Amino acid sequence: MQARLLLEDGTLFTGKSFGAEGELTGEVVFNTGVTGYQEVVSDPSYYGQIVTMTYPLIGNYGISRDDFESIVPAIHGCVVRRYEPVPSNWRAQYSLGDLLKEHGVPGISDIDTRMLTRKIRQQGTMKGIITTSAKSVEELAEMMASVRVDELHNQVARTSTAHLYHNPGWKERIVLIDFGAKNGILRQLNQRGCDVVIVPHNTTADEIRRLNPDGIQLSNGPGDPKDVPHAVETISQLLGEYPIFGICLGHQLLSLACGADTEKLKFGHRGGNHPVKDLATGRCYITSQNHGYTVTESSIAGTGLEITHINNNDKTVEGVKHTKYPAFSVQYHPEASPGPQDNSYLFDQFLDMIHEHKRQNPQKPRQAELMAIAKGEL
Repeated sequence: MQARLLLEDGTLFTGKSFGAEGELTGEVVFNTGVTGYQEVVSDPSYYGQIVTMTYPLIGNYGISRDDFESIVPAIHGCVVRRYEPVPSNWRAQYSLGDLLKEHGVPGISDIDTRMLTRKIRQQGTMKGIITTSAKSVEELAEMMASVRVDELHNQVARTSTAHLYHNPGWKERIVLIDFGAKNGILRQLNQRGCDVVIVPHNTTADEIRRLNPDGIQLSNGPGDPKDVPHAVETISQLLGEYPIFGICLGHQLLSLACGADTEKLKFGHRGGNHPVKDLATGRCYITSQNHGYTVTESSIAGTGLEITHINNNDKTVEGVKHTKYPAFSVQYHPEASPGPQDNSYLFDQFLDMIHEHKRQNPQKPRQAELMAIAKGEL
């Protein structure tokens, strides 16, 4: 079946369909990862986006139940050069095309993804529409234009959990504020024995206090950090009271809560091969990234924050820490799903911060809170 991709600048690509029939509009972006397409498709941070994979062969190892980052794919479309419908991998349970069809996500193959990527790099991200219908270009352009900007924003509310839930552990209690969290973050905390309580994005500071956490994890998530001002307010109220670790969107929200500013990048950082320099050691890490916004470097002065990491490609801010309070964050993904594994030490750093904070600020026993969760009262 034929599929088409129309960009808002009028560029039309014609290829083959390998996903669901119909049409979806989204922001067209590109990802430079060689592997990890299943994690990309299921990453909530890609909500509302049509993702172009720059690696030319996608689908060859299929889909495994163990590699999802969320239950339902978040993307609005998948664009590839060549799609392999028959996976060759003992772990594969079905194909990428089957996954997209099951969840109503269109996919298009056999187009010039190099040309598309260069266009995005030169002109910046833009809206697009993928369709398998016979509608005219004029009709598609009208449909794309009718999608309001705010419909491609406020994605956090669409990807965050609607209700609090508990992932039991026997060590430190971490409240994970879900702005569209990847399962990889929860896995990293679970591996360290943490008692994790996952809460919705609009949970108030008082509601979090009643959970009596040892630390607060700010998750990744989609979209513009300024679309969730309530989260900024909550973080500002909790800052200094509990150790805080932010990832990706959580990094931007922590920075906003401290008084810094954010801005939209021309085409963002998406892939598993982005070099980041640790300013304290001079060491360069290869990181997994997925974001379209960044903390404005010039806005950090006077906020109590200091820059800890920078991107070696474009020198954008990749990490900050507070000089007074136990709080730090990184723009990249240390849970590495997909991506390199050499940044998971940041979770250990977070726990070390919690231990030091608890030593200096002994907390009350939390048996009452544990009992309330067990009874379903929290």
